[in-house]
Amino acid sequence: MDLIRKAAPTCAAAKCFQKLIGKTDMTDDTPGKNDTPDKNDAKATGAGATKAQAQPDPAQPQAGAAPRVVWDDGDMTSAFANVVNVLATREEMTLLFGTNQTWNATGTDELTVRLSNRIVLSPVAAKRLSLLLDRRVKEYEQLFGKLDV
Repeated sequence: MDLIRKAAPTCAAAKCFQKLIGKTDMTDDTPGKNDTPDKNDAKATGAGATKAQAQPDPAQPQAGAAPRVVWDDGDMTSAFANVVNVLATREEMTLLFGTNQTWNATGTDELTVRLSNRIVLSPVAAKRLSLLLDRRVKEYEQLFGKLDV
């Protein structure tokens, strides 16, 4: 069973990630998707084509091109969280995820939050996550309406 999946750049999250890591070409790299040559390609790949006109080999990495992102979900787990907190030091940002265990908060001065996951990020990765989340929330609000927090 193949647990490694290549993210197609048509996936919005993959596009955002590739844009953040510097890939500027957002065409669909899915095999067979863009393999149909147009009129100009037919001229370049004809018998009289020179090396300068030939198409680059897609198997060879292009100079300055960002690497293809491979999403390996073999060890991934899923968890629900309705509470999140962030702790920060100079070297790292720590995200704490959990669920509120207090169903009726009236008449009590204490809430119980069961922490389930901790994710430690570098400040650069935290900034990238912030940009991705900001973009996703804006897209969500355009589709479903403004979120009041």
